[in-house]
Amino acid sequence: MRDFTKLEVWKRSHALTLRIYQITKHYPKDELFGLTSQMRRSSSSIPTNIAEGCGRNTNPQLKQFLAIATGSSSELQYQLILSKDLQYISESSFIELHEEIVQVRKMIFAYSNQL
Repeated sequence: MRDFTKLEVWKRSHALTLRIYQITKHYPKDELFGLTSQMRRSSSSIPTNIAEGCGRNTNPQLKQFLAIATGSSSELQYQLILSKDLQYISESSFIELHEEIVQVRKMIFAYSNQL
């Protein structure tokens, strides 16, 4: 069993999730059960799957959960594009968050490849 809390990729994805929760607080109330909920679930799915994979016994199992985390990062990436296009977030917030998602995804790939 690996300690996921010591992984930089988990720390960064957790920080990203906290940022998404902050930003979505300001979304329209009619999005609470729509885009807000989806973004919170997809962002939290990234560190959650990293943590769950670290609790598995084999590298192939861990890799499977890392693949799920990667998929969640792609889902979040689209939701950010939609948020920008709906003018729920600024261009600068979009760029910052988009770059962070790309970095987290690269870190997931690198961790998976070293297993």
